[in-house]
Amino acid sequence: MLRLDWQYEAIEVDAAGLAGFIGSRGPDWRGLSLTMPLKHEVMALLDVADPLAKLTGAANTLLFHHEKGDWSLRGFNTDVPGIVEAFRGAGISHLGTVRILGAGATAASALVAVAELGARLAVVSARSAHALSALLELGNRLGIDVQASRDDDSVDARVPDAVISTLPGGADHHYHFDSATRASAVLFDVAYDPWPSPLAARWLDAGGRVIPGIEMLVNQALFQVRIFVGGGLDRILPRESAVLAAMRESVGL
Repeated sequence: MLRLDWQYEAIEVDAAGLAGFIGSRGPDWRGLSLTMPLKHEVMALLDVADPLAKLTGAANTLLFHHEKGDWSLRGFNTDVPGIVEAFRGAGISHLGTVRILGAGATAASALVAVAELGARLAVVSARSAHALSALLELGNRLGIDVQASRDDDSVDARVPDAVISTLPGGADHHYHFDSATRASAVLFDVAYDPWPSPLAARWLDAGGRVIPGIEMLVNQALFQVRIFVGGGLDRILPRESAVLAAMRESVGL
């Protein structure tokens, strides 16, 4: 559809081999998509990081930038706009209070995303004190009141506008929400395979709304294509609506 003679494929690279792999790419390489833990590891290798990558400390998209014989490595975070667009696509343009499960890189992106949607309180449940501390600091920078919740909490006294799960989708966990919360708050679950996740299944059983992680995946991928083709998050693609429709169809949406 974009008439590009490009290839996109999966390659397994561990953290120890990341720098060598990047350095060995030739001029025919345009960039890379990264998964955890490489989103964090790559930050030290970047020549330029976009504001969202700097804010979250994670880059999931690399652009090999060639100009007048010079080569530089640019990093972007497309998870943040991917989450924002997933909410907007579900008709949600504003959030006030959210509950976030987990405190890793995706949780940081989720916190930035909900800040863009107007959230002013985020209750975070996580087992890692270090990761939780990083989210508290990020909340201060964003102007969001981030409060820690015990990792075994069954429910918070405040019913949030949204619950955001950044936990692995295939595993059940110890977080439990009453039927009133599941019926009222929208669940955004970054999981997409297998689907529905145990948490999403319980939400659906209560008649609640669920935004599946595949929505984030497709939207963040569209921003990645913008970067690879145009060099930036804001570079709208030719026939972009048709491109997005084709991407959604390819994953069964």
